[in-house]
This record gives sequence, structure tokens and C-alpha cells, in this order.
Amino acid sequence: MIPLKLIPFLWILCLLLVQFSSSSQVSISLSSRSVPKSGDPITIRWSGVDSPSPLDWLGIYSPANSSHPDFIGYVFLSKSPEWKSGSGSITIPLINLRSDYQFRIFHWTESEINPKKQDHDHNPLPRTKHLLAESETVLFEPGRGPEQVHLALTGQAGEMRVMFVTHDGKESFVRYGLTRSKMGKVVGTRVSRYEREDMCDAPANESVGWRDPGFIHDGIMVGLEDGKRYYYQVGSDSGGWSTAYSFVSPIKDSSETIAFLFGDMGTATPYSTFVRTQEESISTVKWINRDIEAIGNKPALISHIGDISYARGYSWLWDNFFNQIEPVASKVPYHVCIGNHEYDWPLQPWRPDWAYSVYGTDGGGECGVPYSLRFNMPGNSSEPTGTRAPATRNLFYSFDLGVVHFVYFSTETNFLSGSKQYEFLKSDLESVDRNKTPYVVVQGHRPMYTTSYETRDVPFKERLQEHLEHLFVKNKVTLALWGHVHRYERFCPLNNYTCGSLGANGEEWKAFPVHLVIGMAGQDWQPIWQPRPDHLTDPVFPQPVRSMYRAGEFGYVRLNANKEKLTLSYVGNHDGEVHDVVEIMASGQVLNGHAASADGSNADGIAVMGKLNSKLSWYVMLASILVLGAFIGYVLGFISRSRRSAATEAQWTAVKSDET
Repeated sequence: MIPLKLIPFLWILCLLLVQFSSSSQVSISLSSRSVPKSGDPITIRWSGVDSPSPLDWLGIYSPANSSHPDFIGYVFLSKSPEWKSGSGSITIPLINLRSDYQFRIFHWTESEINPKKQDHDHNPLPRTKHLLAESETVLFEPGRGPEQVHLALTGQAGEMRVMFVTHDGKESFVRYGLTRSKMGKVVGTRVSRYEREDMCDAPANESVGWRDPGFIHDGIMVGLEDGKRYYYQVGSDSGGWSTAYSFVSPIKDSSETIAFLFGDMGTATPYSTFVRTQEESISTVKWINRDIEAIGNKPALISHIGDISYARGYSWLWDNFFNQIEPVASKVPYHVCIGNHEYDWPLQPWRPDWAYSVYGTDGGGECGVPYSLRFNMPGNSSEPTGTRAPATRNLFYSFDLGVVHFVYFSTETNFLSGSKQYEFLKSDLESVDRNKTPYVVVQGHRPMYTTSYETRDVPFKERLQEHLEHLFVKNKVTLALWGHVHRYERFCPLNNYTCGSLGANGEEWKAFPVHLVIGMAGQDWQPIWQPRPDHLTDPVFPQPVRSMYRAGEFGYVRLNANKEKLTLSYVGNHDGEVHDVVEIMASGQVLNGHAASADGSNADGIAVMGKLNSKLSWYVMLASILVLGAFIGYVLGFISRSRRSAATEAQWTAVKSDET
């Protein structure tokens, strides 16, 4: 007879044996033990899961020795069509995190959900109590060369900066030349790195968020001829060389400028993780890549105005981001300014009393460190962090590209009158040579104007208007571009909430800045438009007169400027077509903005940039040979001019809102 005092221990032993027996029956296998490069897929197969639950999940771990709660991502086994049989497979691409991977299967049921442990969408995070199986480890193949290649202008003629990441920081180089087969010029790189102790708070400095960022290399290609296509590779003989990339060098005193602009893009992941990721960012990169290919051998620029990767303290999301943008950032310079999700944390040194509702914990404890070291923008601007971390860089700078003077500044650090940043903006705007660059484009993250209902940002917008708007108006800034609000919105030429006159009837006019909110590149947290003042919770979103066009589609903005006119086009990700256009003359006079027509051109017949719709253009060209076609074209042209004249006399087109 078993003594009573042994019964509890026997029950525990039986439970352990049952769990071990169940776990030992589950098998997990991999399609390969090695992965060539970032983005390559691996397939995980499993079988033998008894009584499968819809919440059973596959955990993704890197490094492989991470503790159970420190997964970088997860996929529910129910994603596999065969999951109910206890068997199945899932294929996911892997990003090189310079460490090995492992996959683990866990059993999880609804009764075990902890409502206090949720992701940003308020979905419960999986629990790791019941481990069923662990895979073998997976490594990335050595000798494949660096990754995360991206370009930037240095602010000096004949130069192009290239940055990339290696796992060991050993000596690496950039070799380049005018042909793919002869890259005879070679320059070395400077290496930097940040450590876990440089992060200012959790989750960035905890095991759940921190991962080895690798070593960041920074090299400058020099002696570049104007407007030439250069081919380049990065790496070394010992560590391997990257694939060959190419870019078109800027042209000094060029009469044309092409740029692609957006904010708040982020990155997508093939799995769920601790925070929401941005699926639409894939489309943004896809369409911009199309446009870069379409312009051929013309230099261009990408401008990302804040909220870059949305890593928010989860380090591997930076790796995902740079892998995702490499197809475009390796072809044209990729420029950034800092946003709240790179920088904000209560311990940051600048936190004025009025900003108690503005600057919060959006940076996830990163405090600007990854942003500062993974990019290197012109100008050498920086602010101390007040910690052991390196100073925050890439805050404010400017450069000329063709006929446009681009200015970037930080809305997350001191911009008030008398600050270092204010003095930079004042001096920079006052010194622009408008004969050389007739257009000035200023960019910052948080908007000076928006009809989004964001009451907590009201103190901030008031300070922007109080301290900076007079500089913009006095120095005839052409465009002021903003992110933060995840919508597209274009305003009339503005000064103190008042639309400027277009001077259409010969009266005096002033070149007020045109403000645009362009934070629609990926993040899908969409703030509502401003409700009626007397019904704050009523879902009615009136559009004030100053708001000329606003839309809920994801997308980006294309800028195309010459000596006579700057054209700004809003491209929607849902179809890759132009949905809004505004034209600004070199004098500063704003032509009527208007929505694009169904065929992708605007109401004045301006063709979509580059070689887009080339097939359609070919048929149009053939048709134009016909006499009847020419006559019809003349009649349509007359009608179009009449409509444009009528619109100009009315000063502004009818307010339009395009919601999806």
C-alpha cells in the first residue's frame, strides 16, 4: 500500500511523464540547415501533435539559445491547411541577424490566455508553458558579403555615401566604377557599433528586445562624374563581396529634380511579433522601385520623414527594415529625419512643460541610438543624450539637388526661437540662392497643419506656428512636408490658417508655403479627421476650406521639378496611379491642385512621370497621326483650356475627399 504522503509526488511524476510522452511524439524538421542570404525561405514541417489547438504556435528564435519568452516572432500552426491532423508545414523567409535560428512548437489553449500580456493590437501574446518540440539550428552561409546596403548624399559634389552591415566588423571596402566588369576604384570604410548598455530603457535594453546589431560600415565614393551610372560592391576578399549594385550620380547645377517622399513607413515581417508591423510598406517600396526603373539614367532621391522602422525597442525590426528597403536604397540616396518612434522617451534631455502630452514612450527605449548610427546624413548635427549613449545625430541638415533646396529638421528636439536648430533653420533659409534652386522644401515629422483630430499634439502645433511659420513665410518656402498623421492631406498656400491669394485676377499675391501631410506610407493606425466641435464623438469629419485634398489610401509622393515648375503627385498603393497633383511655379505662384483623372494623368493632361503607361502612349501616338484624331485632339485641348481658365478664375478647385 502506497503511503499517503507519497501520493502528491506520484501525481506530479505521472503528469511529467504524460507531458514528456506527448512532447516526445512530436517531430519537427527543416528543409535546410543553412540559408544563403537574407530573404531566402525555409520550410518547417511537423507531425504528431495530439489534440491540436487553434492556438498552437511556432516560435521563431534567434539566437537559438534564447529563453522561451524571448522569441522574435510566431506563427500559429493553424496557418497550415493540414493543422487539424496534427501535421503541417510553414514556409517563411529569414533575415540575417548574424546569429543562428531555432524553431519551437508550443501547445496553447484559450483557457491559458493572459489578458495582461498583449501586443499593440490587443491580441494576447502566446504563452510558452507547454513546449512540444524544438528544431535543429539554422545558420546563414558565411562568405556571402555584407547586407543592408543603402546610399546617402554627403552634401559634397562628386560624392556618394554607402553604408552596410557585417557580422564581425573586419576591414571592408567599397569598389566602384563606370562598368560592371571594371570597378577599379576602391575606398575603405569607417566602422561603428552600439551596445545594449547604450539603450536607455526597456524593451530596447532587455533580452526580449535587444539583439546584436552587427557592425555598421560607412564608406564614401569620391571623384564621381556628373550624371553617370556607377556600379559598386561592398565587402572584402575574406568576408565575401555583395552583389553588384548601381546608381546614377547627381548632376551639379542640374535643371531637373526627381524625388520620392513619404513618412511613417515601417517594415513588414512574415510573422507576428510583439508590436504591429506595417504590411503596406511592401507596396510602397514596390511602386517606388517601379518609378526608379522608369526614370532610367536620371538621378533621384528618397526622403523618409520620420517613424522609420517602427522597431520601438525590438532590434530585429531594424534588420527587417533595411533588408526591405535595400532594392531602392541601394539605387538612390535614402534620406531621413527623426520621428517620435525613433527618439521619444521620458528620460530624454529636452522635455518642456508644455510637451507633457506630446513626448512619451514611443521610442521603446532606443532614444535615437539605432537611428543615429545606422544612418549618416549631411551636416553633422547632434544633441547629447545625457547618458553613456552616443549623441543623437541626423537632426537637421540641408542640401541642394538640382533645382530644389531640401531642408530637414527635428520635431523631437528643441526647435524654439534661440535654439541651435532654430538658428540653423533661420540661417539656412535666408542663404538659399533662389536663382540656383528656386524651390525650397522643408521637412519635419510632426505637422504644423493637419485636420486630424489629435488633441494631444495641439501644444506642439502651436509652438511650430509660433516659432517657425514666420521663417517659412518670410523666406518663401515652397513646400512644407510632414508625417506623423497616417493620411495624405494637401492644404492651400497657408499663413496662420489663412489661404493665400493666387493672384489669378491680377491682384497682389504672396508665395505662402503649401503644406502636405504625407505619413501614409505604411503605418495603419489612422487618426480620424477633425470632428464637429459640438459633437466630438460624432463620426462626421468636415473638411475645412484650407484642406484642398485628403485621402485614406496608403501611398507616397513624387516630386518632379524643373526651372519653370514643380509638380507634386500623390500615388496610391492600391493601384500605383496618381490621385492628386499640385503645381507650383518657380515664382512661388501655386496653380490649382486637382485630383488625377482615371487614366493616371491630371486634369491638365500632365503625363505620369517617366515611361509609365508607355504602351498606352504608343497607341495614342499612332492615333494622333490620323487627321480625325488631330481634330479631336484640338477640340479636347480647347475644352481643357477653357476649363482650366474657369478654374483659375475661381482660385480653388472644389474640395474633394477620397476615402477608402
